[in-house]
Amino acid sequence: MFGNLFEEEEEGGFSSTPSKGRVTKGGDEPPPPRGRSNLCGIKNQGGTCYLNSLLQTLLFTPEFREELFSLGPEELGHLEDKEKPGAKVRVIPLELQRLFARLLLVDQQSASTADLTDSFGWNSSEGTNQHDVQELNRILFSALEHSLVGTSGSSFIHSLYHGTIVNSIVCKECGNVSQRQEDFLDLTVCVCGMSSLEEALWNMFVEEELFEGNNLYRCAQCNKLVTAAKSAKMRKLPPFMTMSLLRFSFDFAKCERYKETGRYSFPLTINLRPFCEQTDGDDSDYSYELFSVIIHKGGCYGGHYHVYIRDIDHLGQWEPPVSPKLQEDDPLSVLTIIIAQVQQHVLLDQLGQKLMDKIGSSWSKKFRKHYGPIGKFLQSHNDVFILVSNGTRVALKANPPSPTTEPPGPQGSHWFDLNDSTVTSIRESDIEKQFQGKESAYMLFYRKTQLHRPSEAVNNPQYKVPPHLIQMAQEENSRVQQKREEFEASNNTVELHLHLAPSYRLENGALQTVSKEQNGSTALSFDRRKTVGDLRLAIYQMQELWEGDMALTVAKSLPAGLHLYNTLTDDGVSLYSAGIHTNTDLFVWNGREVSLRLIYIICFRCSIAGSCILSFSNIQHFPVVKFLLLGSCWHLRRLDWCEEVGEPLMDEDASLSELKIIHGETLVITEGQLPPKGFLKLSVWLYPDPGTSSVVPSETDSHHTDNGYTDGQTAGHSAPLCGSNTTEVRSVGQVEISDEATLEELKTQVLTLPALQDLCAPTSAFLRMWQLEGRRLMRILRGQQLTLRYHTVLTGTDLCVQQLLKEEDLGPKEMLLNVKMGVPGERSYYPPEELVWDSSRDSSPRSLRTCLAAHYGLSPDSLLLAKHLPEKHSWEEISSWNQQVSKKKKKKKTESLLGAPFHLKDGDTIGIKVLENKFS
Repeated sequence: MFGNLFEEEEEGGFSSTPSKGRVTKGGDEPPPPRGRSNLCGIKNQGGTCYLNSLLQTLLFTPEFREELFSLGPEELGHLEDKEKPGAKVRVIPLELQRLFARLLLVDQQSASTADLTDSFGWNSSEGTNQHDVQELNRILFSALEHSLVGTSGSSFIHSLYHGTIVNSIVCKECGNVSQRQEDFLDLTVCVCGMSSLEEALWNMFVEEELFEGNNLYRCAQCNKLVTAAKSAKMRKLPPFMTMSLLRFSFDFAKCERYKETGRYSFPLTINLRPFCEQTDGDDSDYSYELFSVIIHKGGCYGGHYHVYIRDIDHLGQWEPPVSPKLQEDDPLSVLTIIIAQVQQHVLLDQLGQKLMDKIGSSWSKKFRKHYGPIGKFLQSHNDVFILVSNGTRVALKANPPSPTTEPPGPQGSHWFDLNDSTVTSIRESDIEKQFQGKESAYMLFYRKTQLHRPSEAVNNPQYKVPPHLIQMAQEENSRVQQKREEFEASNNTVELHLHLAPSYRLENGALQTVSKEQNGSTALSFDRRKTVGDLRLAIYQMQELWEGDMALTVAKSLPAGLHLYNTLTDDGVSLYSAGIHTNTDLFVWNGREVSLRLIYIICFRCSIAGSCILSFSNIQHFPVVKFLLLGSCWHLRRLDWCEEVGEPLMDEDASLSELKIIHGETLVITEGQLPPKGFLKLSVWLYPDPGTSSVVPSETDSHHTDNGYTDGQTAGHSAPLCGSNTTEVRSVGQVEISDEATLEELKTQVLTLPALQDLCAPTSAFLRMWQLEGRRLMRILRGQQLTLRYHTVLTGTDLCVQQLLKEEDLGPKEMLLNVKMGVPGERSYYPPEELVWDSSRDSSPRSLRTCLAAHYGLSPDSLLLAKHLPEKHSWEEISSWNQQVSKKKKKKKTESLLGAPFHLKDGDTIGIKVLENKFS
């Protein structure tokens, strides 16, 4: 019946091969319901997108749809009788009716055209052939007319789409007119060399073709070759005008086909009066509005069809489409958006900066390699951009309105993009995007504006649908809904393994079954869409003898036994949201004990004396500290990298996973209560008063260096020195303070300790606060208004407070040094003095030597300095060492005592010797 429908056409475009990457769902899965648009798509059987686009256009042509539905079974027959001999069954219109009913009434995302194409005689081997939608439109109408012969609908296609064109040739000598009438179902209009549909129609029906010169016309009346004019006019206009655009041409020079991708505009409404033979009618007789655009994407040897359709009866739910994201990899899209955001034009020099601001990358870095310079790219797209002001500015090319184009309709106008199974809302302005490019309009469908729809048809998909088709759709909806419920129930049923507490005992830190012969688990099938509370109730009903509370804890069977994880506490959350899946193990217990033995008691079988090291696992999501500890006078600490007791675990409500405690890690239980969250517990020590002796002789067992310095501390001086082996500091108690407290507030709180009631300090500035490490003074805390968090003071830090005779506020680069001046001619030192050295401007040895010389009133060159190294029991001489000079840069490296090899810090001891040959 369809002749060469499935043969490849040489003059048309071709539809797509089947799209790849789509997952084919199993036959047991029911079709998904309709989307937000409430419209049904059509499945692509493999290269049938051209058929889908045409069928959707016919469906959304209300007059075509209603004429088809008006044909009853008494005229078309019944599909059940098509195999009966002698039965007159018109299969094609019957299958088309059933397809339209499914598209209108059945709640599914997409319908299948398999039954319809079977009625065409389509076999599986032709499923992936490529076909032309223009040719299909003509053949489909021809097949329907042939199938409807002898019925009341035999002429409805003719009445809706049939028009006539009259071709006239006028003799210029005698005025004789020769006419020939042609029928058409669609108009084929030229695209090559035209800029718009109106221009093509003007060239077809207004302009005349002259026969002159070597191309004369033989007049039948004159009986000779004469000059003549040929023209064409439309004599009869159908209610629906179909325009087929000749997008595909043949290049005779290259002997190959190509697709016209240049700009070709068409109006939303058009008046055809200038192109008609009779022009004395009302404007409504010639006025048409666009309602469908079939679009071809691709080239002349392959591609894909989809269709833009205006929902005349408002059968779908139109929503404003979401604005597409900026395609940063498409320079044409990016530049168009940038230029469109300005009112007129953009300087070519500024376009690169605007591109950088928009996508964060320059043209040279992102596009130049593939598209060349930006100026060349703009010139190559002269259909989109226009260069003005001698090429210094760029603007978007304006689209002048056609004289026959009327203003567009309201925004939106219920336009949809039907792309096989997918249906999305679009704006009316999106049609302009199909004027040009590889994705562009291919067929246009116009409808007379004088055709009005009754109010009963609006938002009523059942309007004029026969009752037997409505019943068929309702039965299919019931079957589909039942399949969906069965599928959802089957897909959401999980198999759970319940482990009941009476069947288990706690052994070696894990749950073991009471009897090794029994499995200990009970299988339960449950819908994961239900809540935890529903599961708990179902287990209660299974275990009639269960008494008291019931806790459900996720468990895992490991070789060591059953290990517990998180407990399901929220009864309102679904099992799916709680992370319960098939084969999940659940431990059912009262949440407190197993076999009448508290779980955490097992952890404390060892006697706790001072600190107790123990390993644990299986409780990743339990509050670890509260679970393990009895009472509030203990806390947990980690072990550091050298297996020594490290920092405490401050958050007692945290789980193992939150504390990032891994399997096999060892924790230390230490006596003592942790401060509240955000507070610090600090130990405070008191710095002793310094001695007052003027000259202190060196000890007899002191070690002497080659330079005459004495190794070790002098006798009679008990003040602690940084790095000394032992200190004379005395513990005065502990303070608990917020980590947001300032240093001044810490000093004030320290003065409230009972052991420091007799300490006389007018203000906190008369106190110096040291940080201790291993009973050694390491650094001075500076900045009265800086917080303890800024100073990185942590819980357990030891601080030493020192009373001063005057106020002190050291700067960040001011360093406190203990200076010991050697007694000339003797191996002894004067008592140490404290010296503040400002190293902010210069931290070199010369700066320190100058500072000490000024303090003692000596010449800098007469001083020999050394730093005391108590760990090595030696002195390290401080001198201006020789720097290696780079041959390339010729620049010395800056000398600094704060860096290697001296690393001077607060409390370091500096020894001074006056060279004998320069002493005065």
